[in-house]
Amino acid sequence: QVQLVESGGGLVQAGGSLRLSCVASGRISSLNTMGWYRQAPGKERELVASISSSGAPNYADSVKGRFSLSRANAKNTVYLQMNSLKPEDTAVYYCKLNTVSVLAWGQGTLVTVSS
Repeated sequence: QVQLVESGGGLVQAGGSLRLSCVASGRISSLNTMGWYRQAPGKERELVASISSSGAPNYADSVKGRFSLSRANAKNTVYLQMNSLKPEDTAVYYCKLNTVSVLAWGQGTLVTVSS
């Protein structure tokens, strides 16, 4: 069983920065993809950024140039550095891990950006 624990959400003013972390534990294949999704009130969950264990990050157009995703494979951890935050970035951010046989979600962390 795989568990994901997120941290780093909070309240920030527009233009500010936050860093989200997600730590995975359990039986995890070395070949996996980890990423962040977000869900704003009344909207569907959407991809923010993802990265495979051996590839480059992939970003949603809405966050390109502002967000940066990185991972520490030895720690089964991914980090989402969010800069130049906008009110429209307000959402619950969820960490996701998937392999060929496992799909796991974190509990979510709230990011609120005030104008």
